[in-house]
Amino acid sequence: MNAVTDRDGATTHGSDFLQLRADDVPADGKADWLARQVRQAITDRRLTVGSRLPATRLLAAELRVSRGVVTEAYRRLAEDGHVEGRRRGGTVVVAVPPPPPPSRTEQPSSAGPFTGSPDSRAFDALRAAGARIDLTPGRPDLSAFPRTAWLRAERAVLAELSSADLGYGDPRGAPRLRRAVADWLARSRGIAVDPDGILIVAGIAQALTLLHPVLRADGITAVAVEEPGSLGTRQHLAHGRLSTPPVPVDAHGPDVAALRATGAPAVLLTPAHQFPTGVVTSGERRRELLRWAADGGLILEDDYDAEHRYDRPPVPALRSLLTDRLCYMGSVSKLLAPALRTGWLVPPRRYLEALTDAKRFTDLGSAVLPQLVLARLMETGHLERHLRLLRARHVRRRDAVIAAVREHLPGAVVHGAAAGLHLTVTYAPDVPDTELAAAALSLGVKCHPLSWHRQLPGRPGLVLGYAADPPGALTEGVALLGKALRTLA
Repeated sequence: MNAVTDRDGATTHGSDFLQLRADDVPADGKADWLARQVRQAITDRRLTVGSRLPATRLLAAELRVSRGVVTEAYRRLAEDGHVEGRRRGGTVVVAVPPPPPPSRTEQPSSAGPFTGSPDSRAFDALRAAGARIDLTPGRPDLSAFPRTAWLRAERAVLAELSSADLGYGDPRGAPRLRRAVADWLARSRGIAVDPDGILIVAGIAQALTLLHPVLRADGITAVAVEEPGSLGTRQHLAHGRLSTPPVPVDAHGPDVAALRATGAPAVLLTPAHQFPTGVVTSGERRRELLRWAADGGLILEDDYDAEHRYDRPPVPALRSLLTDRLCYMGSVSKLLAPALRTGWLVPPRRYLEALTDAKRFTDLGSAVLPQLVLARLMETGHLERHLRLLRARHVRRRDAVIAAVREHLPGAVVHGAAAGLHLTVTYAPDVPDTELAAAALSLGVKCHPLSWHRQLPGRPGLVLGYAADPPGALTEGVALLGKALRTLA
């Protein structure tokens, strides 16, 4: 116990933890008081995710209360999703609640990731917010990364690498990886492409960055996007000074008549597994898109997670049907890990030289060693074996989310379950989805409100990633979503 003598000579008792004073402990409601003090410290970031709370016996002695008071306060914080007991690891902060959402009659403030108009800062704020259960869409199962196979492949590559191979290479990417990607695309996506027509890039984000000036030089200042469609992609195009008129998506894919009505000369699509609805572009819509492209339109195809399919046969990429009016983009971010920053861009031949120059002047080409390791994993068949493992794991996790939605969100509708790493759930339009997402985050669950990915009004919903967590955590997360919805309804 800490004892401090003040200027009057009186002795006060208290704790170094949050500078809590024993004299401030109320006669009644001690556990409520302590839980409130800790909760406030988490909210104002004096306690951050990973902070360890004092042992119950120690804090009880310092505050001159029974150990049961501290245990009860910690229990309430755990029920709220703010802390978690980890046996020998003690009690640790696992979620930082955002500021409370504004009432429906108040103007939204700029605080918190779900208030105001979403922008790149909202993504950053949500990414930084702590949560015990993270259902953010787009998160792959990073625990499944094949570390042993990667190390084995890296050793093999280093053993056969010449000194000259460590110098500056082709800005389009290592020829070995471009050959491996060409084979991968032919086998898994139905795309016939010469390795010389492939650029290795730092993910789809860099592919878009390289395309921005090339498109503008070709007179393209507008790229239509799906509605709903990825907020991040839309922001990326806007950052490149390209306007993004919306094209509604229905059960068959993008409305091509609406696309024509926008007057946009280009469109960005996710036809194999539309984000976020999960719709697969139908054969008839594909034919309509080909006719639109034949009339001078350009398609940017984002094939972001097409390999992850479960209850339906494979769908070939649009690039398998169209070459000179389509830019194809893919990566290993959802298959291995975003941190690898490795993807590929297959542009129309007329853009290849300009894009190669753009890549050269951006970074002189992607890092060679990871390219060669990835090429070896592709060549040996390990990447395909890894994909089969992931599919089996993802099916179990997806099924857990669907069952939990049925139990805890009755009346909600699940979209896009046949493929991908996320589900979209829509519900009755009583509660704005940004309020629901904010309430869920205060309970320790992160997800995206569907309205983030809209430019036009539409039914509220949530976009839930399920690849990164085990079934038990997913079930608990959806149960907390149900709790949050009931408190707001």
